[in-house]
Amino acid sequence: MSKIMKRNIYIAIALLLIIFVRYIPAPTGMNQSGMAVIGIFLGSLLLWLTVAIDWPSILCIFSIGLIPEIGFKSIYSSSYGNETFIFLMTTFLCTHVLAETPFLKRCALYFITSSVAKKGPWAFIISFLSAIICIGSFVSPTVLFVLFLPILEKINELLGLKKGDKIGQLLMIGLAFAVSVSSGMTPIAHVFSIMAMGFYTTATGNVISYADYMAFAIPVGIICMTLLVLVFRFVMNPDMSKIKNVDVSFMKDELKPMDKREKTVIGIFILIVCLWIFPSILKNFIPVISKIGKMGTAMPPILGVVLYSIITFDGKPLLNFPEGMRKGVQWSSLVMCAGTLGIGVAMTNSKIGLTKYLISELNPILQGISPMLLILFLITWACIQTNLSSNMVTVTVVTTVAIPLIQATNGTVSCPAVVSIIGMMSAYAFATPPAMPHIAMAIGSGWVDTGTILKYGLLFMVISIATSIIIGYPIAAALM
Repeated sequence: MSKIMKRNIYIAIALLLIIFVRYIPAPTGMNQSGMAVIGIFLGSLLLWLTVAIDWPSILCIFSIGLIPEIGFKSIYSSSYGNETFIFLMTTFLCTHVLAETPFLKRCALYFITSSVAKKGPWAFIISFLSAIICIGSFVSPTVLFVLFLPILEKINELLGLKKGDKIGQLLMIGLAFAVSVSSGMTPIAHVFSIMAMGFYTTATGNVISYADYMAFAIPVGIICMTLLVLVFRFVMNPDMSKIKNVDVSFMKDELKPMDKREKTVIGIFILIVCLWIFPSILKNFIPVISKIGKMGTAMPPILGVVLYSIITFDGKPLLNFPEGMRKGVQWSSLVMCAGTLGIGVAMTNSKIGLTKYLISELNPILQGISPMLLILFLITWACIQTNLSSNMVTVTVVTTVAIPLIQATNGTVSCPAVVSIIGMMSAYAFATPPAMPHIAMAIGSGWVDTGTILKYGLLFMVISIATSIIIGYPIAAALM
C-alpha cells in the first residue's frame, strides 16, 4: 500500500470518528455533546499520530467550535487566545534573539575548557554534559542539539575518533540524552511542561508555579544524568585513554569579546527569567512582588519582545520581528498546542459533563487501587509513549486521562505533582528515532546506530521512571 493511500485511509477514519461518534447514544450521566468531544479527540489523536500535528489541530478547533455548548468564539479564546499560546510564541522569539548571539557557544566552551574539565577523562565528560544541561534549561532541544553538534564534531576530530568507537558513541548518546533531560527540567522555552501545566489550570482553575515545577524537575534531571554517567562508566565502560589530554581551549579563540549588544540581550533575558521565577519564591517575603506573578506567565516574554524590538544597535533592533517569526517560532508545535488546549477545554467543560462522568465511573474502581500503583502506571505510560510517538501527543493524552483519574482518588494522589511529572517525562524521549528530532539527527550523524540508542535509551527510561517516582513525586507533592 502506498504512502498516499495510507494517509487517505487515516484521514477517512479520523473524519468518520469526528463526524459520527457524536450520534452514538451517550451513557447515563453524560451530555450527548460528550460523545462529540470523544469523537473529536479520537479522530484528532489518530491524525496526530499518523499524518501531521499542524493542520489536524486546526481541524480539531473547527470541530469543537461546532459543539453548541462551546461555540467558535469560546474555542478561539481558549486556544489561540490562551495565555499558553501567547507565552510560547513570545518565548520562542526571545530565545531566538539569544541564540543569534555567541552567548550559548560561549557558555558551552566555558564548561569544556574549564580547569575542572582538564582534570581527567571523566571530568571532561561530566563538564560536557553539565554544559548541555545548564544551557538546555532555557533553550529549545533542537536549537541546543544544533549548537553542540559542531562542537562535538570538533572534539571527535581532535581526539582522532572514528565512527564506531565507543567514546564517540558515548559522547553522542550523552549529548542526545542530556538535551532531552534538559528540556524537562524547566518550563522556559519548553513546550511539554507548559502544556501539562496549562491542562491542569484549565481543568482545575489552579496554577502550578515555575518555581515549584523546577524545585522537583531540576533535582530529578541532575540525578538522572548522574546515573547516566555511572551507566557510561560501568556498563559501556569505554577505553578512555584517547581522551586523557583533551584540550579544546583553542576554540575560544574563534569567539570575539562580548560586546554591548550581546550584554544587552543577556541582560533582558535574565530579567525575563527573574520575572518568571522570583514572584512565586518571594511573594511571602515581599507581598508587593506577588502583583507581578498575577500578571501571568506570558507577561515577561511579551515585555522581552517589546524591549528587544525597541532597543537598536547600529540602526538594527535586537529582534528582527519578521525574521524571528519565520525562523524562531516553532509554528507546527504552536498550532498543535492551540489544538490540544482546545480539546482540553472541551473535555473539562462543565456543560458537557465528560469529566464529571469519568470521575463518577472511576471512583468505585480506584478505591481499591494503591495510590503508588496509579502513579507508577501514569508515569510509565508517559515515558513509554513519548519514546515511541509525538511528545505533544503524549502530554495531551496522558494528562487528559490522568486528571479525572487522580481527581477520583479524592486527594490521595497529588494531581498537580503527577501532571507536572507527566509534562517532564514527555520531554524524556531518547530511545527511538521518532522520540524527538534530535534523536534522529544523532543517529543520522553516524556516531551511534539505532540499536545502541535503543539499548541505552530503554535502560535510561527505567532510571528516569524510578527517579521520578522515588525523588520527584515526594518533592512535587510536598510543594504543590
